Amino acid sequence: MSIFLETPRLRLRRFTEADEGDLAELHGSPEVMRHITGERPTARAEIRDRILPMLLGYYQRFEGFGYWVAEHRATGGFLGWFLFRPRRPEPREGEIELGYRLRRSAWGQGYATEGSVALIRKGFTELGVERVFAEAMAVNHGSRRVMEKAGLTLVQSFQRLDDVDGAEHDLVEYALTRADWQSAPSYRQ
Repeated sequence: MSIFLETPRLRLRRFTEADEGDLAELHGSPEVMRHITGERPTARAEIRDRILPMLLGYYQRFEGFGYWVAEHRATGGFLGWFLFRPRRPEPREGEIELGYRLRRSAWGQGYATEGSVALIRKGFTELGVERVFAEAMAVNHGSRRVMEKAGLTLVQSFQRLDDVDGAEHDLVEYALTRADWQSAPSYRQ
């Protein structure tokens, strides 16, 4: 197992093909997928044939960046995943996207904030990141609160261009620069 990062309660590691079942369960939860696909689950075949290969491919294309399984450190239980990757579709030098998707049972326990803060710290101190950004549907108040707790601030709102339930609502972008992170000791925990 290739451990990428540990926090007091989390272990972030690379995905493997053995994670297909946990990934299918996570992406099959209507609650988890509410603000992503409008509660439509992702078929297991799509997880196996498209999503998991895409996640695994990040490790070769972008050293130190990609998608990371989030496990409970004490039990080894699958909690979800974090992403820390170059902007898509056009990467910008020094700019990295932060994201997370956790099981419903892991919501409200501080895991998303804990993992986000650790990834931001690693990005700014070890990986040469200059700016971290995250996006969410404007009505996704839980995700927006995580971004704020991790030190990101609202940068802009913009329209979502797909047919997911709630697409009539704007998307929001939050961001944090290395300079702002360095000047705010509370974010560096």
